[in-house]
Parts: sequence; structure tokens; C-alpha cells
Amino acid sequence: MSRLEIASPKKAKIVMEGLYKDLERRIESSPPGLCPVDMARAFLELCHAQTCGKCVPCRIGLGQLNNFIREVLDGKATMKTLDIMEQTALSIMESADCAIGYEAANMVYKGLIGYRDDYVEHIQNGRCTCTYNQPVPCVSLCPAHVDIPGYVALVGEGRYADAIRLLRKDNPFPTTCGFICEHPCEARCRRNMVDDSINIRGLKRVAADFAGEVDPPQCAPGTGKKIAILGGGPGGLSAAYYLQLMGHQTTVYEMLPKLGGMLRYGIPNYRLPKDRLDDDIRAILKTGVQVKNGLKIGQDITIQQLRQEYDVVLITIGASTDKKLGLENEDADGILSAVQFLRNVGKNQIMDLTGKEVAVIGGGNVSMDAVRTAKRLGAKKVSIVYRRRVADMTALPGEIDGAVAEGIELQTLKAPSSIDVDENHHVKGIYVTPQMVSSIRDGRASIKPTGEEDIYIPCDVLIVAIGQNIETHHFEQAGIPVERGKIVTKSTGAFENLPGVFAGGDCASGPASVIKAIAAAKVVAANIDEYLGYHHEISCDVEIPEAHLDDRTPCGRVNLTEREACERVCDFEAVENCMTEKEAKQEAGRCLRCDHFGYGIFKGGRETLW
Repeated sequence: MSRLEIASPKKAKIVMEGLYKDLERRIESSPPGLCPVDMARAFLELCHAQTCGKCVPCRIGLGQLNNFIREVLDGKATMKTLDIMEQTALSIMESADCAIGYEAANMVYKGLIGYRDDYVEHIQNGRCTCTYNQPVPCVSLCPAHVDIPGYVALVGEGRYADAIRLLRKDNPFPTTCGFICEHPCEARCRRNMVDDSINIRGLKRVAADFAGEVDPPQCAPGTGKKIAILGGGPGGLSAAYYLQLMGHQTTVYEMLPKLGGMLRYGIPNYRLPKDRLDDDIRAILKTGVQVKNGLKIGQDITIQQLRQEYDVVLITIGASTDKKLGLENEDADGILSAVQFLRNVGKNQIMDLTGKEVAVIGGGNVSMDAVRTAKRLGAKKVSIVYRRRVADMTALPGEIDGAVAEGIELQTLKAPSSIDVDENHHVKGIYVTPQMVSSIRDGRASIKPTGEEDIYIPCDVLIVAIGQNIETHHFEQAGIPVERGKIVTKSTGAFENLPGVFAGGDCASGPASVIKAIAAAKVVAANIDEYLGYHHEISCDVEIPEAHLDDRTPCGRVNLTEREACERVCDFEAVENCMTEKEAKQEAGRCLRCDHFGYGIFKGGRETLW
């Protein structure tokens, strides 16, 4: 007789864990735009089914809340119903014997406060404000609404040039985004219900690598209208591309020697090879876009001059200046902003960091670009100093992992407190205050000092990467509304009392991703066209392959591989490797074709023009 046994999971537990995992996948792949009231009902019913039923608040109270929500959805409720729901939810929260009952009632109570307008809309007008506008989750989550299932299917068929043509209908930077897009489209991919999301960005990269040079479509007949675009970054060039296709003559004013904005002067070559960026820019210029380099607004030209010369002026200057730490001695030698540091490298003004110790303050993608660039410039030691945890960094997880693999040191939970300089006013190091995680606010853990003494981090070069600002001085003088460092426009990109002037991209939204700048450019281009008295439509006549009826069995996701860290850290060549054609075909075959099957076929899963 043995006293003890080695515990092993029972079959019932294994089955339950599988059910929970399946539920997690379904929640993760739930499409955006669902009605919050209906989601509250579904969650409430799930919790009600899980309660033991012993206490009245759960057994009766949750059932009553469910009845009330169903009345709201069926159009049978009144405004008094909401007050009764609120009182019932509070009563359950105070008297339920278990966490399930409390959390279910708390969820309903939070909803009555947080999205009460949706409840009111159902009651007063009998309609939902959150109905599907685009039933395909990946397309809905893409800021530019690129036809993702379409180009994935084209890649699967080996029709790479057609995939690029389809991409350009909504995004004139397919090659660039194949390298650096943050792929928000993958977040709710319904393939998550089976195994894992489709590698959408990777398949875009495949299309760009295998398509060769693809000419843009023919432009519409000329309208005789002239448009000035301030800024040759992704937003300005995208707007110029679409306006040129509509038949308007656009001229891009760029203060730097070459086009591309932060794509060229902010993103290092190892992430985005500049010859590949030039592929996209070359296709845009083929439409007839004119360019004037080396002219800065407020110095060489003014808004007033451009308004007299052009029918429309579009401001897309981006966020090209840096934010300050606000510490004494921040002007010391050896301290520079990440924006300036990366811009100098982009201009081929290389800073020799051989044998030096470099510290970079910040935890975003720009910070990762700065540390990995410093490492490639010969720095002996490179550290990231960040006041929060690694989990709180806004940089993409792949960028953080890549930096660590290349030997970058992460100094987290350390907030800069003062800068140490030598007798020549050159930076020697930085003092940081140890931090600890604290209460969670808005879903994110806050921090507070631990009370320990400051720590000294020696460095020969200090790079600040805590955010970017917009140069707004000239625009304020020209009467353009500016608030909190951003240009304030209407949702259309126009201004209230400035006819013929528009703005879009980072200068209006604040620093954002490339795909968001492109999305803003689409909106502004369409509205400029309307302002000029036209209604041109952008379309693409590429025929999409038919969806196959075969089963999609579980299959692993193909991720892009990278060159070995010890090899890639010695140069600025591209880090990522493209998929092979065989891998691309398999990955494209994993797509569930939501544009055709399920809800997509009822709601019209494809937008053929805009």
C-alpha cells in the first residue's frame, strides 16, 4: 500500500480545459462592431449558466437582468427599465455570495454607465448604432480597409502583380507595409477559432517581392485643378497618388532632400530597405505627381502664397520633432533626440559610436530603432531605460525580442531623474529613480517610486525617444487652429473657416502608424475631390479567385524568419527573410475567406470601390 500518488489530470478536467481554450479563441476572434448591449446579454447568460443557483441574487436576479436586456433588444423596454436595471445590478453586486454573480451584475452596471447611449438608441429608436459596416474582421480592423481576403487569395494563386494592383486600390505603399506594417488586421482574424491568425503582413511581403515592377492604373482625364501638398511622407504621397488618379495635378513640397518622410529618415534600413521604399515612391510618381524638395513651410514658402497659387492646400507634415525630458542639462553635448539621430543616419551622416556606451530613454518602436541602430554603429554597450515594465512597452513584441537577441540591455522600472555632465558640459551618465508597479488604471498598471536611492547609469551618448511633436508655429500664425500641439480639423479633414485648406495624418491625429496615415489620406483625398466639385471613384478591376469549399484543417502559421543576430548586427541589411512560394501558398490556403462564407456573403463582403 502506497501512502501517496502522483497526481495526473482527470479526463473531465482535460475536456473542460479544452472547452475553455475554445471559448478563448472564439472571444479573441469575435468581429469588431458587435452590439455592446447584445454582448452584455451573451456574457450575462454565460455567467448565469455557471452559477450554483443556491443564492437568490444569482438565481433570480441575473435572470431578471437578462429579461430586461432582452426587452431592450426587442424594443419593448422604456427609459424606466434602465433605472430598474441599474438598481437590480447594484443589489446583486451587494448581496451575491460568489464572484460570478458579482462580476456579471457589475458588467451590466458598467455598461449602463459606459454605453448608455446604445441602450437609449434601442429603446427610443428601435435600432442599434453598432451594426456591421464591414463584415470581414480583418478588413474592418485595417485603417485603410484594404481588401485582405482578396489579395491573400491572389497570392495563393501565384498572381502577385494582381495582388499589388488590388492592394494599391486602398494602399499605395504595399511594399513598405509588407516590411513594417503593425498589422492590426490580424488581431481578430477568425482563423483564431481554428489555430492562429493568418500572417497577413507576411503575405503582403510575398506579393511585393515576387510581383516585380507593377505600373499604376491610368489616371482620369485632367480636371485643370492644382493641389499643393505639404509633406512628402506616407500621408502626403498617398493623398497625392489618389488625387492624381482622379485627374487633379498635385505638387508635393518636401523640406528634406528625398521623399518618404519618417519612412526614409525615421525607420532604419534593416527594417525597411530604402530601395524597396523607392519602389513604392516610383510607382506613385509615375502617375504624374510633381515634387519640390528642399522647401520648408514658414521659411521658403508660406501657406498664404500656396493658397493664392493652388486651388487646394493639403497639410500632411507629420510629427517630425522630438519631445523633451524636462531635466536640467538636457542641452549637454552627447544628448540628442531619437528623431534627429535616426534622421542623420537616414541622410548617411553616420555617427561613430565605436566603443561607446549608449542609453536610450523610451519604450516605443522608435526607441527600438534607435538602440538597434546604435548597436550597428559600433557601440560597446546599449541600454534601454524605461520607467515601466517590458509588458507595458508600446513597441511591437517582435521588435523587443529582436533588440534583446542583438544584445541590447533592458533597464525597466527606472525613471530618469537627473543628468550628469562633466566639466566640458558633455553627458557622463543619467540618474534613474527605481519604480514599482502600482494600481491599475484604465487597464494599465501605474507606477510609483520604490523609495530606494537613485541608480547611476553611465553613458557617453544619451538618446531621448519619449515621443514626437509637430511643428505648428507657422500654421498658428497663418490662422490655422492648433490645440495641444496638433492641428485641429473637422472629421473630414477640412477647416471651419478656411475654404480650400485641408489637413490629415500625424499632424492632425498625433503620432500614429503608417497605415493610419494612409487611411487619413484616403479620406482627405475623397473630400478634396468633392470640394472641387467632382465625385471620382477609385476602383480595381482585378478578378478575385473563387473561394474553395474544402475543409480548413488545423495548420500552423508560417512566420517570417530572420537572419542570425550575430550576423545581422554587423550591417544595415534587411533583418527579415521573405517566405518561399511554397510557404506562401500554404499560409494563403489557411484563410477562411470571410469575404465569401458566413456573414460576409449576406452583407456583401467586398468593397470594390471608394
